[in-house]
Amino acid sequence: MSRTRATGLMVVLCVALLTLSGMVQAAEYKSEYKMSIVVGPKGPWGEAAQKFADLVKERTGGRINIKCYFAGQLFAGKQTNEFLLLRQGVADFALASTINWSPQVPELNLFALPFFFDNYEQVDAVKNGEPGRILFEKIEEKGVIGLAWGENGFRELTNRVRPVEKPEDLAGLKVRVVGSPIFIDIFRALGANPINMNWGEAQTAFQQGTVDGQENPVNAVIIPYQLWQVHPYITIWHYAIDPLILGVSKKTWEGFTEEDRKIIAEAAQEACSWEVDRAREGLTGEMPALKILEQKGMKVTVLTPEQRQAFRAKTREVYEKWKATIGADLVEEAEKLLGR
Repeated sequence: MSRTRATGLMVVLCVALLTLSGMVQAAEYKSEYKMSIVVGPKGPWGEAAQKFADLVKERTGGRINIKCYFAGQLFAGKQTNEFLLLRQGVADFALASTINWSPQVPELNLFALPFFFDNYEQVDAVKNGEPGRILFEKIEEKGVIGLAWGENGFRELTNRVRPVEKPEDLAGLKVRVVGSPIFIDIFRALGANPINMNWGEAQTAFQQGTVDGQENPVNAVIIPYQLWQVHPYITIWHYAIDPLILGVSKKTWEGFTEEDRKIIAEAAQEACSWEVDRAREGLTGEMPALKILEQKGMKVTVLTPEQRQAFRAKTREVYEKWKATIGADLVEEAEKLLGR
C-alpha cells in the first residue's frame, strides 16, 4: 500500500470515528429538557422563554429539545423552589426572576434595595459590569450557570385609595407584595401594611377591596392584567428593579458538547436581548406606555428625583440592613457604577 493511500485511509477512519463519537454523544442527550417559567406563555417573559427554546432546537438540528413548563408547573406553586430544582437537575433550564432565587442566593437582593436604581442605564451598568459577573459567579457556585440577563421591569405601585406622592401617603394601605422579606421590610418602613399572597388570591382581594394595592412592572403585569379596573391610582417610583436570569443546571450544562454550549449561550443572549426591549417598550423618554393607563382612567403620578429622595430616606434602615446581608463589597461595587 502506498504511503499516500495509507494516509488517506487514516483520514477517513479518523473522520468516521469523530462522526460516530458525535452521534453517540448526541444519542446520550435527553429527548426533552425541562424549562421552568413562573408566568404563562403570553407577554415578554413567557414569549422570550419559548423564543429561546425554538432557537436552540432550530440551531442544533433538533438535538436539543427544550420544553417550556409555564405558570410554575415544575415547582408546584412555590416559586422559591425553582432554584433548588435547577441545582438538583430536576429542571434543566429556567428564565427566572432574581426575586425568586434570592432566598438561596441572597446577593441577588441587590436589585431589590429600595430606590437604589434611578434608570435603566444604571441597571445595565450593574448587570453588564463587575457586579453582574460576581452574581453569575455566585449562582454558579451553587450549581446553576447564568447564560443571560433578561428583565421584568421596574416595580411600580397601584392602589384604589389615593395618589401616592410622599411616604405618608402609604400610611395604613394594605399592599400585596411578593414573599421576599426585603419587600416586606420596605413597605413596613413606609408605613404600609404589606400582605404576602399568591397572585390569584390577590386579584380576588383587589376586586373585593380587602387589599388596597400592589407593586409590579407596567408591561409585565399592570397593563396585561388591566389593573385600572380595580386601582385608579398608579405611582411611577422605580422603587425596585426585577431582572430575569436565563440559567441552566450545571449538571445539564456539563452534558452538552462545546459546540452546543456555544449555540445555547448565543440563543440565550439573543432571546433575552429581545425580551429586555419588550419589557421596556414605551417606558423610556416620555414614557408613552403611561398614556395607555391615562386613557383607561388611571391617575398617573411620576415622582420627581426630589420626591424619590424622600422615599429613599425613609427606607434607609432597610438599605443598611440588607447591604450587610447582600455583602457590603458587592453593594459598594454597584454604587461606584452609579456614581455614588
